[in-house]
Amino acid sequence: MNPPSPPLPPDQPRPTDGYAGDISPQLAWQWVSSEQAVLVDVRSDAERDWVGHVPGALAVVWKQWPGMRLNLDFDAQLRAAVPAGATIVMLCRSGVRSIAAARRATELGLTAYNILEGFEGDPDDNGQRNRKGGWRFHGLPWRQG
Repeated sequence: MNPPSPPLPPDQPRPTDGYAGDISPQLAWQWVSSEQAVLVDVRSDAERDWVGHVPGALAVVWKQWPGMRLNLDFDAQLRAAVPAGATIVMLCRSGVRSIAAARRATELGLTAYNILEGFEGDPDDNGQRNRKGGWRFHGLPWRQG
């Protein structure tokens, strides 16, 4: 068994296979707010509506609720939403679906990063999110409703 990876410094991307890399929520916000990247939220419409969203994020669903069915129009919607040549940072609930979306974006010839921890972070010992990392946990911009 390999030892766990050291924590990612918030200002450095972590290289990966299959897409540009993993970045912290803080670095993602730095890139987005300085117009070095566009933020693509791949969560379902229901998640964005009920849990909250990042103002200005592009919504391109990877899997749709209910049933979490793959969005068959993802490729076309992503290409239509993202300006040519833009770097993409992908956001989901916990940083899992956004990996798959970043891989697919890379296959389409785009430069895409996964945002670690996602919007809500991992559940704590009580099964509750927003207490162990995530976009909201770090106090980055978001809105409810």
